Amino acid sequence: MPETRRRPGGRPTPRPAPPAVTSATAAAAGENSPVKSAERTVKILETLAASPTRLTLSQLQERTGYPRSSLHALVRTLRELKWVETDESGSAFGVGPHALLSGTAYLDRDPALMFAYEALEDLRAELGYTIHYARRDDAHVLYLASRESRDTVHVVSRVGRRLPAHMTALGQALLADLTTDEVKSLLPATLEGYTPNTITDLPALLGELDAVRQRGWAFEREQGTEGVSCVAATVGYRIPATDAISCSMPAEVAKGAELKRVAAALTARTHALAATLRREGIR
Repeated sequence: MPETRRRPGGRPTPRPAPPAVTSATAAAAGENSPVKSAERTVKILETLAASPTRLTLSQLQERTGYPRSSLHALVRTLRELKWVETDESGSAFGVGPHALLSGTAYLDRDPALMFAYEALEDLRAELGYTIHYARRDDAHVLYLASRESRDTVHVVSRVGRRLPAHMTALGQALLADLTTDEVKSLLPATLEGYTPNTITDLPALLGELDAVRQRGWAFEREQGTEGVSCVAATVGYRIPATDAISCSMPAEVAKGAELKRVAAALTARTHALAATLRREGIR
């Protein structure tokens, strides 16, 4: 029963009761904090993974926008669990070895990759260039496998890297499998540029995607990396396609008969791989 207080010389006045706490309110309050912590934990790991160098706590706070106190606590916990590691000074952070366990588990459990590896080996042997296999991740492409050219010096594997789809042949091939409205809704308002050749104008990109649809393969010259050109084609075992294979080659040789040779080999291998995956019931 609500407490009462007495007016001077008058009748008692009921004191307002505190707001009722329903089971739904309590459940929401109990769940909100863990959900937010989980979201922040994932964002921290993604931010560290995207950085080519380790980040200090101040840099991490600037990129995530999280309060320093909660950021420090989450990073400390991730470090104890070996998802995050530090440099010798203990002041700069990067992803730790346990992050690799999740990444390799994803690759090990993907049924398409076993067949893709063989296609990549065959293409490298036939063409002599570096071959990549990637999957679209919203407006990005995620590299799942690579076979480097045997002539490559200072090999740095792209497996696990995530790049904006609009600037790679892989991404353009996969975006071309979507409708124009789907592409517009998917891409960010501002298209990032890595080189002077990156297409950062949406109408120009849409025009390029039309060209990709007409010829059946994507081609970019020095849009992601200066001095490098790429040809890519989708592996159409899903509709719309989620996976694609590309061939990276020196920009100066990506023309004429050599460009046609690479494009023909790539489209033939991707069509064969898609047929194999469908036959195996992989979707």
